[in-house]
Amino acid sequence: MKRLFFLPILLMAACVPTPKPNFDAQIQVAVVQTVAAIPTYTPYPTLRVPPSPTPVNLTGLFCEYQFCIGHPASIVFFDLNAQHNPQMPSNASQGILVGYSPPSLVIQVMWQDATGASDASFMLNTIMDVKVDTRSGDLKASQIGNLNVDYVPITTTEPSFTYGGVAAWMCGGRAFAWKAYTTQADFAISLFKDALQKFRCDGGH
Repeated sequence: MKRLFFLPILLMAACVPTPKPNFDAQIQVAVVQTVAAIPTYTPYPTLRVPPSPTPVNLTGLFCEYQFCIGHPASIVFFDLNAQHNPQMPSNASQGILVGYSPPSLVIQVMWQDATGASDASFMLNTIMDVKVDTRSGDLKASQIGNLNVDYVPITTTEPSFTYGGVAAWMCGGRAFAWKAYTTQADFAISLFKDALQKFRCDGGH
């Protein structure tokens, strides 16, 4: 009786059709495995376009701290703040530069943030050294390029120098000041005009 009981089950199992293989699924699996097996390579470095030549002659031109200013070719400006404290160098918001051409010329450039101000004349007193500098003429307001400038001639007791000049102007939300010590009475104003002819600043002219 047991044999008769299992025989119909075996016959039914033998009659169930065998499932057909899913070739689409097999192809997808094969493609995925093939792609995963493809070795990767380090990409070639991207060619960089070389910098184009500077269209401006950099001789006698200082450009940093988001502004440019002219100067005699014999002078190289250095950061006075960094000289005094390397941890607190000049930056775009404030700073002091000094250049020296021995034995007859010293130039100083100073700037600071002056957002909201329209008059930079306060910088004249800031850049002058009251211990050695004295105004020797009246303040003259003029326009150099698009800049409104205040200029005052000075005399100084600084060793090796007698004459000089100080100037101030606004540009791009900053107040700038300039000072020169010279050995000739009218040399400072000529230097200043030359410097301002090349002056540019971010945020203004």
